[in-house]
This record gives sequence, C-alpha cells and structure tokens, in this order.
Amino acid sequence: MNKLLIASVILFSLASCQKTYELAPQDDFSVELEKNSYKVGEPVRFIINGKPENIVFWSGEAGRKYEYRKRTVVEGNAVSLNFKTYAQFGLMPIDQSVIKLYVSTNFNGIYDATNVKAATWEDITDKAVLSAGLDQTPSGNISLNTFAARNKNMALALVYKTSVIKPEAQQNRWVIRSFDLKSTNQQGEETVLATMATAGWTAFNFSGPATNWSISSAQLLTVRNSTDLDDDWVVSKQFNPNSILPDVGEPIKNISQKLTDYTRVYTKAGVYKVSFVATNANVEQSLTVVKEIDLTITQ
Repeated sequence: MNKLLIASVILFSLASCQKTYELAPQDDFSVELEKNSYKVGEPVRFIINGKPENIVFWSGEAGRKYEYRKRTVVEGNAVSLNFKTYAQFGLMPIDQSVIKLYVSTNFNGIYDATNVKAATWEDITDKAVLSAGLDQTPSGNISLNTFAARNKNMALALVYKTSVIKPEAQQNRWVIRSFDLKSTNQQGEETVLATMATAGWTAFNFSGPATNWSISSAQLLTVRNSTDLDDDWVVSKQFNPNSILPDVGEPIKNISQKLTDYTRVYTKAGVYKVSFVATNANVEQSLTVVKEIDLTITQ
C-alpha cells in the first residue's frame, strides 16, 4: 500500500512539472485596424486580441521590416567617405602633396609591412579637399561606388610622405579630425561602416623610424620629423561595401504588461507591411506567432 502511495505521489509530481512547462496556445492572438487607409500624421490604432506574453512591433518602415531581420548584405550599395583635416604650424602655403588617400580592394587583410606594401593601393587624393591652414576643413563627399561595385572587401589608407627634409619650424603637422564611412542601399537606408573610433587603424612606418602616425579614438596626427624623410601609413580595417545592419523590431509588451491596442504615427506615404511578433516562452521552449497587416498611408 505504501509503495502504491509513493508511486502515485511521484507520478503526480511528474505530471505537475510537465504541466508547468506547457505554453499557453496563441490561437486567439490577432491584430486588427479600425479602417484600411490612414493619412500621413494620423494616429494608426492597432487593436490587439488575445493574451500573448511578449510582442515585438515591426512598423514596415526603413530599418523596421520583419523580412529583413536577418539581412546583412545588399548588393549595389553606394559608399561614401567624409573626413575633416587641419594643417597646422609650419610655413604657408601648406604643402598638401605630403598627404595621400588610398583605397585597396585586393589587400589580403594581413596587417604587416610586407602584405600592406604587396597590395594594390589606388590614389584617390584628388577627390578630397584638404586643409589649407583652416581647422575642420571638410573633404567633401567622396564617392567610393567604383570600388564598391567590385564586391570585394575594401581598406583605406592615409599616407604622410615627405620628399624634402625641413627644420621642424617649417613643417606642417597634419590632423585628421573626423572620419565617416557609410553605405546607402537602393532604398535609401544608411549603414555606418566606420567612424574615427571604429575604423581599426594600424600604423606602419616605411621611412623615418623616429616618427609615425599618432592614433586615438578622436583623431589621427602626424609627427614632425626634422632629421629623416617620412613614409608613414595608417591603414583601416577592411570593410564589406555591401554590408548592412539587420532590421530590428520594437518591443511593445512583456509578460508583466497588459496591452489591448497600440498606436503609431507614420510620416511618409506608402504601403507598409506591418508585423506583430508574439512570443510565449519559458525555460524549456518558446512559441512564436506572426501576424502581418498591409497598411496604406496617403498624403
């Protein structure tokens, strides 16, 4: 009798544990609109039925599309570079010939002197406006589309190379104040490929061993050398010109909240595929349901 009682208790406990991890079904989860079309600037109220624990909202706007949640590469991106320079100290007029901007699409990514020199580096300095003595001189928008079209990894290099030894008092010190590299896909969505702080700079000294580029997260700085000719490079990490950040949704409900409606205002006309992703989850499993609505926004 005692054995039967113990066995019953064990079976009941197992059944209770099993039930604890069962997820509530989401058969009643749905999303509705009060009407089929809305105007720009008009609040769009989504009516939410059911009791999902968590909901993530995908508005269908740029960067908020559910179908692009895993997208990391898009061919045909436009790639552009902007940076700012400052040539300070030394004599006027500024000798701009000592600064070069290079691009390589065949650098193998091995950051040592031999492999950097072995790569083909194409000179695009003539595309940039350089400082003539003024601080924060903008380079202008430099298109790298020709290189992006090759669908290869891209690296950029800034080179400080002198041809005449001058007293330090006659030399200009060059400062790269900012560096912004971005790609724009055919839908007009932008992805930041690098900034000054994230470009992953590596310095190389091919002449003038006493000096090299000074690198910080805020700027790049040449060091003046009055005893040797300089050939100093600073090379960025490699970039995939067609890379793009995956789209992300907006969490609008968690298990501690009650949500019966959600309102959004759209600022551009168009047809949007709106997605509501509802998830119930526990430590062992999860259950996800996606509800999509085609939303028309007019002027």
